[in-house]
Amino acid sequence: MSTAIAVPDSVPGKLSRADSRAGKYLTFQLDREEFGIRVLQVREIIGLQEITVVPQTPPYVKGVINLRGKVIPVLCLRAKFGLAETEYTARTCIIVLNIHQSAGSMQLGIVVDAVSEVLNIASGEIEDTPDFGGSLPAPYLLGMAKIKGKVKILLDIDQIAGPHDIQVAHYPVSLT
Repeated sequence: MSTAIAVPDSVPGKLSRADSRAGKYLTFQLDREEFGIRVLQVREIIGLQEITVVPQTPPYVKGVINLRGKVIPVLCLRAKFGLAETEYTARTCIIVLNIHQSAGSMQLGIVVDAVSEVLNIASGEIEDTPDFGGSLPAPYLLGMAKIKGKVKILLDIDQIAGPHDIQVAHYPVSLT
């Protein structure tokens, strides 16, 4: 006679990966997909403004903006994710984020097609990212949230912007 023993998924007092990912997310659109980033990292959402191009940067680095006297690097997530370029619309905007790197914290702007809403995502609504065969390294994917029959891709914005991407903020640039 065998006895089944229930083993808890997590140790009491410790957060499982899904629990650590639960919380409030700002969702936005790129093409037909919806993505989410932690609200706590969002500083503000601004309309498009003139972006100063910085030479010799990767194609997804749009350049820098002058935000109240501070130079902020701006990335295009469409280009970073390999999506086709599209015309900007009235809903296209820049999300200004506080990101944390080994060199410290800084602000970064990301261009998105449209901001959707703020969602409170519970741990039970988050699944790990599927295995895409090991050829797709994506450390910036936190997981997949299942909300109202749709999937929203949760991003770790600190992993999306590498140190080489954000060094543009240290280049001498005229923002007149």
